[in-house]
Amino acid sequence: MNVNKLIRNRRSIYPSQYSGERIDDATIRDIMENANWAPNHYHTEPWRFIIFKEKGLERLMSTLAELYKTHAGDSFQQPKYDRYFARANQVSHAIVVAVEYSEKPNLPEIEEVEAVACSVQNMLLTASSHPEIGGYWSSGMLVYLPEFAEFLGLKDNQACLGTVYLGTLKEDAIRPKSTRTPIGDKIKWVIQ
Repeated sequence: MNVNKLIRNRRSIYPSQYSGERIDDATIRDIMENANWAPNHYHTEPWRFIIFKEKGLERLMSTLAELYKTHAGDSFQQPKYDRYFARANQVSHAIVVAVEYSEKPNLPEIEEVEAVACSVQNMLLTASSHPEIGGYWSSGMLVYLPEFAEFLGLKDNQACLGTVYLGTLKEDAIRPKSTRTPIGDKIKWVIQ
């Protein structure tokens, strides 16, 4: 697939569209290798990943469900709580994405986060190059909780930025379509 088509057709595909069938580890390693080639300032390579599958995936989803139950308060919804447990049977791999902040002087933390975002885009584009794989990057308040960082074993100079869920698509999965407003509406040319 050419790069223009790959970029323009990449879409978030959610776990309800996944079959539960496992993606082979060689494909996951390929996705992760491409994640490692993202641009980054000062070559700090600030991306860190924790890959959950099988029983580890069940532990992750159970932890997120319980964090949701603990922190939702009056907005708690049983169906949302139940979806965390269902997700363990839908997805193949959950890849927790973290940033490791550098101690390099003159390197703003936002640049490290931006590099990790580029890394995740590489992951999602690589996953999209496989027609049988769907994926999306999920965040939300739970991933920023100190309890979640503790569960993950993150260091003081690391922060969770979300989770990339990957799964094998069901045969009848619907690939979402999308449009964009014209790029010309978002560009300002300076010629003098």
